[in-house]
Amino acid sequence: MRFFKETNIQFVKYSKNAITASVIFLLISIVSIFLIRGLNYSIDFTGGTLIQVQFSEETSTAEIREALSTVNLQNSIIQKSAGLNEFMIRVAQDETIENLPATVNEGLRSLEGNTFDIRRTDQVGPKIGKELRSTAILAIISALFVIGVYISIRFQFRFAIGAVVALIHDVLFTLGIFSIAQLEISLTTIAAFLTIVGYSLNDTIVLYDRIREDIKIMRSDTIEAIVNKSINETLSRTIITSLTTFIVVLVLAFATGEVRIFAIAMIIGVFVGTYSSIYIAGPVVIAWQKKFSVKKK
Repeated sequence: MRFFKETNIQFVKYSKNAITASVIFLLISIVSIFLIRGLNYSIDFTGGTLIQVQFSEETSTAEIREALSTVNLQNSIIQKSAGLNEFMIRVAQDETIENLPATVNEGLRSLEGNTFDIRRTDQVGPKIGKELRSTAILAIISALFVIGVYISIRFQFRFAIGAVVALIHDVLFTLGIFSIAQLEISLTTIAAFLTIVGYSLNDTIVLYDRIREDIKIMRSDTIEAIVNKSINETLSRTIITSLTTFIVVLVLAFATGEVRIFAIAMIIGVFVGTYSSIYIAGPVVIAWQKKFSVKKK
């Protein structure tokens, strides 16, 4: 199945404009992450308590927050869960409170005529949270390094540079949106970021494979013409893959809790990964070829 039998869109012609737009947004992202809004880490990384509660009667987050205010926990994050009258309560680490679950339990008792059942309690200490944060960052960096080595072996070093730059672009782009919108960063979100890396890499590998084949055929053509032709040849496949993935994650976006955050990250990743394969990975190979005068084989 092909959406487009033959296209000749001049992607490379507009790559400078696209890269300029990307650089501007990435600068905004970096400023937001490190200087202005920061990242909204979950208790996985900051430490705290997660309590899953099911109530006997229908209730609202406002009522729960009011009940928790009686024990000075009104700033807790309260989310409706998938179950009937079920909520997830996330309480940040508080050194002044010795037993957070017991304190939450005490606050919820102020809901008159509405009994509740605590279905799950997870506690993460601040030290463990800090270690998890370091491990998550190391996991992403390690993935990028291994990918760079793999592409250097399978293709050439210039292709590895293009792929790694595109993947860093995708992660920073998604992190920037999460920072600006203050969406929660949890272990589930890190899993989404690693999935985005794999998804974007898949598109890039397909494009690079076609570029490698076209280089052998189009020996007399410029590298710009070769890359542009390769992008057009893989365009139909890219759109079909992105569209089918988008439909799946769009459905997940209507779920609640961490599944919704995972889906939001993936929706961003689908668009950004497709964009970077066309406007980042390819143009970087062109720039590297021109800079170091790599001979076509």
